[in-house]
Amino acid sequence: MTIGRDGYRVGRGLATASRPLGFAVVTAAYLAAGVVAWGVIAALPDMHPLWVTLWADLAATVVVFAASMAVANSSLYDPYWSVAPPVIAVGWVLWNDHGLSRRQAVVLVLILAWAVRLTANWARGWRGLSHEDWRYVQMRDQLPHRVPWWLVSLTGIQLMPTLVVFVGMLAVFPAVTETGRRFGVLDAVAAAVTAAAIAVEATADRQLHRFAADPANRGRVIDSGLWRRSRHPNYLGEIGFWWGMWLFGLAAAPGWWWTVIGPLGMVLLFTVVSVPMMDRRSLQRRPDYAEYMRRVPAIFPLRLRRL
Repeated sequence: MTIGRDGYRVGRGLATASRPLGFAVVTAAYLAAGVVAWGVIAALPDMHPLWVTLWADLAATVVVFAASMAVANSSLYDPYWSVAPPVIAVGWVLWNDHGLSRRQAVVLVLILAWAVRLTANWARGWRGLSHEDWRYVQMRDQLPHRVPWWLVSLTGIQLMPTLVVFVGMLAVFPAVTETGRRFGVLDAVAAAVTAAAIAVEATADRQLHRFAADPANRGRVIDSGLWRRSRHPNYLGEIGFWWGMWLFGLAAAPGWWWTVIGPLGMVLLFTVVSVPMMDRRSLQRRPDYAEYMRRVPAIFPLRLRRL
């Protein structure tokens, strides 16, 4: 056995595991999670689809958590953020069983495009079972001895994002199940917002990968393209995607306006948690980042100036 840099006791074989083995483990874990989720759905035939989805979603998350603990790598959960939504959306369409409307088709295509791209982006950066997200490593290193890591991983790293995404998906439910209102102007706006958000996120990731691949940029701050206007344009794209989903839900059923808690929750998650954590890390690793922070807004390209 060896001690990895993240503090886990891991076998030498796992510490040097290949990417194919890592992806095989992830695939097996997610298939098992899907089977368990299906079992939950079958056991609750008379419950409202939203409640059934929530319980199935939580059960699947627990399965992925168990797998992540078995291989000592919480990053097994990372693709769940983008894998679960299209599965949930398709399940709701099948539950509705009223044929595929134009709105449903557009929503499903956009969710699938977002999910495939985001999952592929994760796969591109994940190096296998020996590679765990630096944020989890940092959290474990700073964790008081009396607090068990499994509890932090289950609640903070896995259950919390599952619930955040589920709340974001609430607006998708009316968008793919309510068929009484025709595809209209608000749907077109929703499609434009969602497509633009996916494009922004994809462009930001592509620009960042290209910048990081150049050895000459080591220790430097990316200050070009979308990153010249926003310190975290990828987060801007992610937030925009969930606002687009909410607009689809509003177009399908205005009475579901309260599902705005989904995109608002995403704004809070990224502005209160993700941005401060990423900025602190960059300040430690890049000498010019403090000056970059003074010039460039955190997420939204517009910055209010003091009078």
